[in-house]
Amino acid sequence: MKLIKYISLLIILLATSLVSAQIKFEAKVSKNRLGVNERLRIDFEMNQDGDNFNPPSFSDFTIIGGPNQSVSNSWINGVRSYHKTYSYFLAPKKQGNFTISQATINIDGETYKTTPIKVEVTSAIEIPKDPDDPEYLANETIHLVAEVSKTNPYLNEAITVVYKLYVSPTTGVDNWREIDSPRYNDFWSQNIDTQGLKVQMGTYNGEEYRYLVLRKTVLYPQKTGKLDIEPLSLDIAVQVPTNRRNIFGGQMMARVNKTVSAGNKTINVRPLPETGKPIDFTGAVGNFNFKVSTTKTQLDASESLQATVEVTGNGNLKLFNVPKLTLPSSLEVYEPEHNENVKTDLAGMQGSIADTYTIVPQYKGKYPIPSISFSYFDPKTETYKTLNSNEIVIDVLEGPTSGSVANSNSGNTKQQVVLNKDQFAFIKTKTNFSSTTSSYFFKTPLFWSALLLPFLAIPLAIVIRRKKADRDADVYGNRIRMADKLAKKYLSNAKKALGKKEEFYIAMEKALHHYLKAKLHIETSDLSKDKINKLLLERGVEAETMTDFNNIMLNCDLARYTPITAVTMQEDYEKAAKTISLIDKQAR
Repeated sequence: MKLIKYISLLIILLATSLVSAQIKFEAKVSKNRLGVNERLRIDFEMNQDGDNFNPPSFSDFTIIGGPNQSVSNSWINGVRSYHKTYSYFLAPKKQGNFTISQATINIDGETYKTTPIKVEVTSAIEIPKDPDDPEYLANETIHLVAEVSKTNPYLNEAITVVYKLYVSPTTGVDNWREIDSPRYNDFWSQNIDTQGLKVQMGTYNGEEYRYLVLRKTVLYPQKTGKLDIEPLSLDIAVQVPTNRRNIFGGQMMARVNKTVSAGNKTINVRPLPETGKPIDFTGAVGNFNFKVSTTKTQLDASESLQATVEVTGNGNLKLFNVPKLTLPSSLEVYEPEHNENVKTDLAGMQGSIADTYTIVPQYKGKYPIPSISFSYFDPKTETYKTLNSNEIVIDVLEGPTSGSVANSNSGNTKQQVVLNKDQFAFIKTKTNFSSTTSSYFFKTPLFWSALLLPFLAIPLAIVIRRKKADRDADVYGNRIRMADKLAKKYLSNAKKALGKKEEFYIAMEKALHHYLKAKLHIETSDLSKDKINKLLLERGVEAETMTDFNNIMLNCDLARYTPITAVTMQEDYEKAAKTISLIDKQAR
């Protein structure tokens, strides 16, 4: 009997041990039904520590907090109690019935999964205005505002958007992170450096607030009609006062997470008026000056001078072309060099753009550079204005003379016929006879070469055939060579498409992709920015070169939606060729 008693006791102890050692991994939510303006907390709990925790995707929610991790480890009556939790705070994106999928974790070499949880999101509910509720206090004391300088600009007129975060003096902010960044579709945009965050004092709805300027952006609308500016959204950790006091009598603070949004802004872009629009108008909007200048007005033939067509002022300087210079056909003129000296601040683009022509006269005489015009639209006066350059005369002092009318500005100038001193050739009456009988071919060096050449070509043909067989068997290498050939093909296509923005940037983007496939031995599915940077870094490519490559890829994406000049396309093409060359040199 005693033996049976001991065996029973042992079985009970083993069963208790097995039950206590059972691994648990489960998910719990704060509520299964909530309003679209409420937040959901979900906890993933386990009673043993594990590795490789993978949360669900939360595709129907926005993560506004977490993961927060808490661990509890205690011993009671010799029994260890362990508890670990991963917590997330979620905001629903829309109404509906959603399922939060499984989370996974590895514990003792086994993979454990949570049970999917169903959550119903209803329409927004009224949140009680409880002055003691930290959530309510956070809603009332912190605001994100987007200030737009003008809501009805003209096409290509500059406007600014300034994002300010207003915080009540009684409220504190620990930190924040961007949830949604604004995208400026149909705008040319540039962010302005805020030069550090500085707390300033101001008013919001008539009350005193502290505020930070988070971001400044200059926009130039590229389409007419109603255009939307998507909102900036932040997740902020807020410290709000409570009615509780600490042991010293000081007011205690409560920490809550709050999502704030600047709201969607709509801009009504007006088209430029058709009345009074000059024929030579190319889209310049702002306030400009215009001039044509030369480095010299007197020189000798075969010397060179530079003529510069320059536009200065405030407006959309990077979004239009400088007028072309018209010159007499007797002057040799090279393609202009485009220069930009433009800075952008809250007033828009300011500075100058210029095309510089190199001119080489060939003949002595006087050559006029005629006046050319430049037209722009002034949004302040809402009128078109036309500026004209002064006529400049180039005086070529020394050099050969030409029969062309030097002072003419027409391209139909006529030149004198220059007579050759040997214009009359006499008929030769004496001839030199030579023998037409050739020497014998037999036993000549050419005979022996032709006889032995087939025998020498046999081993060479065998070697070539083996090399070709090895090359055909190298499937992986052939794929790399094919990608390299395609990269060269598309880069040549990009060069042919210079001047055609859409075709050029599509061809250049394909060329860069095929080059990466050939160089890094990767497939199209692996062409992600992070994977590319990682592989280039492992190959020893310098960070500056990788930055240049990423900038080129970014330009290919952005250039399709912004005005681009032929000069900019040429610069992007040369930069792409240079960067590919650098990667070839640096990669191991």
